[in-house]
Amino acid sequence: MNRQIPEYTLNDGLKVPAIGLGTYSLKGEEGVKAMAAAINAGYRLIDSAFNYENEGAIGKAIKQSSVAREELLICSKLPGRHHAYKEALETIEESLYRADLDYYDLYLIHWPNPKQDKYVEAWQAMIEARKRGYIRSIGVSNFLPEHLERLIQETGVAPSMNQVELHPFFDQAVQREKHKEHGIITESWSPLGRGNDIVEHEKILQIGQAHGKTGGQVILRWHTQLGSIPIPKSGSLQHQRDNLDIFDFELTAEEMEVIASFNRKDGRLWGQDPSEYEEF
Repeated sequence: MNRQIPEYTLNDGLKVPAIGLGTYSLKGEEGVKAMAAAINAGYRLIDSAFNYENEGAIGKAIKQSSVAREELLICSKLPGRHHAYKEALETIEESLYRADLDYYDLYLIHWPNPKQDKYVEAWQAMIEARKRGYIRSIGVSNFLPEHLERLIQETGVAPSMNQVELHPFFDQAVQREKHKEHGIITESWSPLGRGNDIVEHEKILQIGQAHGKTGGQVILRWHTQLGSIPIPKSGSLQHQRDNLDIFDFELTAEEMEVIASFNRKDGRLWGQDPSEYEEF
């Protein structure tokens, strides 16, 4: 397996690997074992959230792994119910206590929750948290272009990253272009289209056969060639290893077009449109 993972440099100078581990639903002792195994297998970017209720498990996994803390990039996210400035700072502190960490490498606002209209206040708290040394790099998740523009206009600080739903059914082309305008790195949640059979589609498998790769590896490679960082979740060590093994081949322009053909006008798999959807 080729473990030479490329890196991106965020707009604040932090370097992050081109693939990470999603941890949604990885909890308790089994979650700790799965995450520690992933770190030992080569993952360095680990994604979590306050609402995943597994920050403590991640902290334990870090200690059980064979990799030094300073070699890892640990990310968590601020929940919608704590967007108020003081609450946001307290929640970030609580995130650190849960994981028994001195700092997070990345911290994101999980959803904009525009009906509540407090995401700018939350962003101001994130800026302060970075000044205090709680966080090395601050970003957002599920923010639409208009939300990003407002943050930048009102605070002068652009997020380093925006984590969005991105998979072959929903390639987020317009969103990704807006990110490039502001030097924001795109990160893909649900990169394999969780709950769908895209990885087993005949066209995807044919591309995989041409490269000696699985359907999942083909799709993850597609993400990296788009310039987005996929964060597939897996508790299986074999799948974790397979997901890392995507940097020794390259999809052709024609193969990229085949995968692009799956895109739908609104391919969100769960209807979570950030202009309306809210999560607390």
